[in-house]
Amino acid sequence: MLADVIEKLDRLPADKKAEIEADIAAVYETRPDLAMVDSRKGITNLHVPNNVIVDASMPNIVRDGGRMWNKDDQLQDCIAMVPDRSYATMYAEILEDAKRNGQFDPATMGNVANVGLMAQKAEEYGSHDKTFEAPADGTVRVVDTSGATVLEHGSPAIFWLDEGRGHDAEIIEKVKKYLPDHDTGGLDIHIMKPVDAMKYTLERVRRGEDTIAATGNVLRDYLTDLFPILELGTSARMLSIVPLMNGGGLFETGAGGSAPKHVQQFLAEGHLRWDSLGEYCALVPSLEMVAENTGNQKAAILAETLDKAIAMYLENGRLPSRKVHEIDNRGSAFYLTLYWAQALATQPKDTEIQARFADVAAELQVNEKKISEELLSAQRGPTDVGGYYFPDDVMAEKAMRPSPIFNAIIDALDTDG
Repeated sequence: MLADVIEKLDRLPADKKAEIEADIAAVYETRPDLAMVDSRKGITNLHVPNNVIVDASMPNIVRDGGRMWNKDDQLQDCIAMVPDRSYATMYAEILEDAKRNGQFDPATMGNVANVGLMAQKAEEYGSHDKTFEAPADGTVRVVDTSGATVLEHGSPAIFWLDEGRGHDAEIIEKVKKYLPDHDTGGLDIHIMKPVDAMKYTLERVRRGEDTIAATGNVLRDYLTDLFPILELGTSARMLSIVPLMNGGGLFETGAGGSAPKHVQQFLAEGHLRWDSLGEYCALVPSLEMVAENTGNQKAAILAETLDKAIAMYLENGRLPSRKVHEIDNRGSAFYLTLYWAQALATQPKDTEIQARFADVAAELQVNEKKISEELLSAQRGPTDVGGYYFPDDVMAEKAMRPSPIFNAIIDALDTDG
C-alpha cells in the first residue's frame, strides 16, 4: 500500500525522503499511466487498494467510454485489470456492447431490478416484512394518479449463476430442486452464466424492456451500482424509500464512496462537488407522505413544485462541477432554490403560497448573476469548518452560506409570516 510507504517517509531524514520520492516519481514517468483517485494530489489506485473498487469504478469506465481520470485530470483510455472471481467477463460484455451500440440512453433504457440471494434476516437489503406474495393469480402493476402504468410485474427473471463455479453449482442444484415446488406457470425464469445473463439483459435494456436479476450478494452489489450509474451518472443520486413498520418512512440517498474525497477537496480548495440531487429527490416523497397522512395540501404543493424545480435543475445542467472556480454544491442549491420559488410563485392551487413566493422568485432572478459571483468567489482555497467528523456549526454555516444577497432573501422568509 503506497500511502503507508509515503507516510513512513516522514520518519526519515529530509534528504533520504526526497531521494525516495524522486525514485517513485521516476517510476511513474517510465511505467504505464495509472488511473487517479485524486489527480490534484497525485493519489493513484496504488495508494489505498479500496480507493478503486470494482463495483464503483467499472460502471464509470463504461459510462465514460472506457476511460478513467489521469494525472493531468483528463479522461484517458484505460485497461481494467479485473480478476475473474470479480466477474470480469460480464464487464467485458457490457464494454463490448457499448463499443458496438454506443452509450446507453437513460431516457429509453430498460430497468434492471435486483433480487439478492442473501440471509433472510438481512433487513438492510429488504428481506423483511415488505416482501410479499400476491394473494391470487394475475399481474401486479404500479400506476400513477392518472392511471398510467409506471412498472408492471411480469419481467423475466435471470439467475446469474455459473455451473463452473463451485458455489454457483450448489445454488443451481437448489434452484432446480425447489422451484418445481412452486407454481411458476406463466413466469419466464432462466439460469445463465453472468456473461450470458449480461448479454441477454443488455439486449432487453436497449429495447427499453425491464429485467429482474437474481444474484448472490457480490453481484447484487455490482449490479445495484452498474445500472444506476449508467442511468443517473452516480449511485449517489439513487433514492431508496423504505416505509417504516410503525409509520413514517425512511428516505435515503446513496452516499457513495466518493463523499470523503469531496469533503477533502472542499477543505483544501473551498469547492464542494457533492451533488445533492438525491437529497432533493428525497424531499419530494417525504412531503407527499406528510400531505397524505395529515391532509396538509400545502405540503402537497411543496412536493409538486419541488418536483418541477428538480426537472428544471436537470434540464439546465446545474449539477456541480468537479473543478474549483466552477459551479459547486452551493451554486446548485441556489439554482434549485430559484426554480422552486418560480414554481411556487406560478402554481395556481394556493394563492397564499403564490403571493408569498412571487417576490422571492423575482429577487432571486434579478440577483442571479451577483449571487453566482458571490458563490464562486468563496472558492478561495483552504476552508476551515472546525473539524472533519464533527464540524463547528457556526464555521460550517459560514462556509456553506457565503452569499450575503442569497442569505438575505432566504432569511427574510423567516420574518414575513
